[in-house]
Amino acid sequence: MKTMICSLALTVLLTSFVGCSDDNDPILTQKDWDGTATYFKSTDAKKFDTYYKPSVGYVGDPMPFYDPVAKDFKIMYLQEFRPNQAGTYHPIWALSTKDAGSYTALGELISCGGLSEQDAAIGTGCTIYNPADKLYYTFYTGNKYRPTSSENGQVVMVATSSDFVTWTKNRNFYLKGDTDGYSKNDFRDPFVFEGEDGKFHMLVSTTKDGKGVLAEYTSTDMKEWNHAGVFMPMHWDRFYECPDVFKMGDWWYLIYSDMSKWYRKVQYLKGRTLEELKKSSDPLTFPDNKEGVLDSRAFYAGKTASDGTNRYIWGWCPTRPGNDNTDVGADNEPEWAGNLVAHKIVQHQDGTISLGLVEGISKKYNTESAVKVMEKNEGASVNNGNYSLTGDSYILFNRLNVHNKISFTVKTASNADKFGFSFVRGTDSEKYYTIVVNPEDNNNKRKINFEEEGEKGKGFIAGIDGYLFDTPADNSYNVTVCTDNSVCVVYINDNVAYTNRSYGVQKNPWSINSYSGTVEVSNLKVSYY
Repeated sequence: MKTMICSLALTVLLTSFVGCSDDNDPILTQKDWDGTATYFKSTDAKKFDTYYKPSVGYVGDPMPFYDPVAKDFKIMYLQEFRPNQAGTYHPIWALSTKDAGSYTALGELISCGGLSEQDAAIGTGCTIYNPADKLYYTFYTGNKYRPTSSENGQVVMVATSSDFVTWTKNRNFYLKGDTDGYSKNDFRDPFVFEGEDGKFHMLVSTTKDGKGVLAEYTSTDMKEWNHAGVFMPMHWDRFYECPDVFKMGDWWYLIYSDMSKWYRKVQYLKGRTLEELKKSSDPLTFPDNKEGVLDSRAFYAGKTASDGTNRYIWGWCPTRPGNDNTDVGADNEPEWAGNLVAHKIVQHQDGTISLGLVEGISKKYNTESAVKVMEKNEGASVNNGNYSLTGDSYILFNRLNVHNKISFTVKTASNADKFGFSFVRGTDSEKYYTIVVNPEDNNNKRKINFEEEGEKGKGFIAGIDGYLFDTPADNSYNVTVCTDNSVCVVYINDNVAYTNRSYGVQKNPWSINSYSGTVEVSNLKVSYY
């Protein structure tokens, strides 16, 4: 009897597996789902493992420096809460990292002042270690809540620490712009660096006679500061936020963020000496064919730090209202703050710089994913892991994971051939999002554009386009894409960086596309963690 009951039970179980649809079986449904290429409405997880975001709130204006005592990088940043407290907002929080790929949260270090104090709200600054007195100095912007006509809206303030844990504000130190003929209300973003003259130099973003300038102060002890005049004028009615000065090899560099709503990108100027750097903006001549631009509109407030071997730059990638990938541009300003993004500074023989992939980030993606062709149209062919696309064609690949690294090589037949790659592209997607490598300047240059394609797509999104770069002499493009939830960072030939926010990348198929000419794709590899 026992044997008969067991046999009957087994028969029923087997029958149920045969008769049930995939919709009623979670295991089979999952297997079937992995084998499909339809759109999936994915959302960001709370935890970002590569491009850091706190569990509560967002990262604004990073202030990185290399800690010579702890032998690691510290990244101070303005903590954005949504909503912030009225009048008192953006306390300074911090992270530590060895490789710019993984972070340890250090929590809140410098709190906002009270509503009646000068630093009710805190603005950008910098941190530097002084070996003479073994103290860490954080210079920052103090924003007065509702200043009267006789009060300063913004001043430079300072806090110190002996252990990088407990910080003490110096309530006797207030560097005011109007003392030296600068604005009372636009006087912010102090940055301190060591010059070759043995002095500490401080730059402050401000205005003089209604025009933007970088003011300069010098000190021998970081306690007493002397006005040294205008370091550099700003041209074309712009305002250079978050300045950063450093020497790399034989060159001096100024990195700044252009706050113009029409542009809003991180740029740089260079000079063989500090004095030459000061003069590089008069007359204003951009240092290279990229117009001095380092990344897209989705990477802002970039500042650097070096351990003596590598120099990295950290900025923030903004979120977008309603998770709308197209809500970006001069008339659709993304939300302030977002995720922390790091690049490696790449210096070229002529002194120009570009941004490349951080090794610590690359190594995180240590599990290889199978690459499967899910769909292709006429003009696309596959041959032993190599792909050929002609005219208006595409190849759709299987679903990505949450954290992805995609790398491949594109060889175009001519300078005029146009190609790209798309995310959030299911077989039933009415719109999807494409990085287009577009020929420009009579096919002598290239530029990365962002487009919403598909039946209901808006087309070209002007507010998040890239910048001009030289067409490779051999028409070969080595492309690497790193994603962490919705943050997507693209590198081409270690010469071009393009950061973007693309909601829905994770768990969706993606494609490589040709728009004109002939495109050969090889060395395709997808990995994740």
